[in-house]
Amino acid sequence: MNSQMKIKLLIDKGVKIPIPESVFIDEDVDLSRIAIKNVILYPGTKIMGKDTLIMADTTLSLEAPVTIDNVFVGTGSRLNGGFFQKCAFAGQNSFGSGAHVREGTILEEGASAAHTAGLKQTILFPFVTLGSLINFCDCLMAGGTSRKDHSEVGSSFIHFNYTPNQDKATPSMLGNVCQGVMLKSRPVFLGGQGGLVGPCRLSFGSVTAAGTIWRKDITEPDRLMFGGGVREAVLERKPGVYSNARRIFENNILYIAGLTALMSWYIHIRSLFTSDFFSEHLLMGMKQTLESAIDERINRLDDFVKRLLHSKELVLSRNGGKITPVVEEHNAVIHEWHQFQIQGWHSVQAILEKMRVVSNPPPEMFISAIQNGINQNGRDYIKVIQSLDASASSEGSRWLESVEKNICVKI
Repeated sequence: MNSQMKIKLLIDKGVKIPIPESVFIDEDVDLSRIAIKNVILYPGTKIMGKDTLIMADTTLSLEAPVTIDNVFVGTGSRLNGGFFQKCAFAGQNSFGSGAHVREGTILEEGASAAHTAGLKQTILFPFVTLGSLINFCDCLMAGGTSRKDHSEVGSSFIHFNYTPNQDKATPSMLGNVCQGVMLKSRPVFLGGQGGLVGPCRLSFGSVTAAGTIWRKDITEPDRLMFGGGVREAVLERKPGVYSNARRIFENNILYIAGLTALMSWYIHIRSLFTSDFFSEHLLMGMKQTLESAIDERINRLDDFVKRLLHSKELVLSRNGGKITPVVEEHNAVIHEWHQFQIQGWHSVQAILEKMRVVSNPPPEMFISAIQNGINQNGRDYIKVIQSLDASASSEGSRWLESVEKNICVKI
């Protein structure tokens, strides 16, 4: 079925397409995956991909043309202009024009971005807000309790995710998964005209002042970080040599563990909120996207460890073969990663299969609290999670921490 025929069928079903001749729908798009209630496709909309899912109350191309390719668009979302590929929007999301959103990206309920924002392998928890002119790839951001109390990234911010040694073992965790999913944590604020050098970990309540480029892990909550420009200097550079292999490795493992905990949350908890074809397939899309994010981090970390082998040889050659602390650190990281692989934790499929065997399911007390919330609030994910008391939230967080620990202790 060609594009014109598909467009006519959608119009006949009730989808609003003001200028049909300006819209393109590829032949592999499944029309049964496009809702009809209050869906508006403005001029310039291009829809592709057999997995594409568009739920009710969705608006595309209000500000500028939108291309979506295998994208899962949740209820009430507005993608106003740009390119979206292999990503997922849980619902009530908005994204300004000039967007460039690629694979491995999930915006959970109410997360949003203004104009000209680029995301890839990025996960934003509910209500997280991005300003304009932002490059925010390879990171997870949590924090905040509501639309009025949310984590935010100021305009003209960059997450630096590619190193001079040409690796991308650079994922940054802002807040964390285990407490972040409970929607009861202090928000994180990254000031505009600034940046973050990955891999980096910041605790809930962290604030970077405008114009700050931050490079360190901050494990204490509620800290304000600021700094000016780098002083002028010319230093010898040693291409291919890593001086902080342990920190990079551990931050990557912690990130993979966090994503695995989030997958457990999707499997055991978010599944309780599905009720029909669209909500079930949206969750499938979110899980599929998260799997690709975990796989990306495994592959990037494997590439980093391979580069450590070369780095070790460079250090040894410059030191006449002497085993220095840097070489010992390299050896330890290489050994730990190889052991991780030997044990079979070498792919997202292997990790998820092993987690099904070794991890405990959610505590009955926590599941009961979720079910009670559903009975009172319906299958409104945000309202139910917000309604959990401190005891239930703590129980759920401890369960997710045990999932993370199962990953970390394997290395």
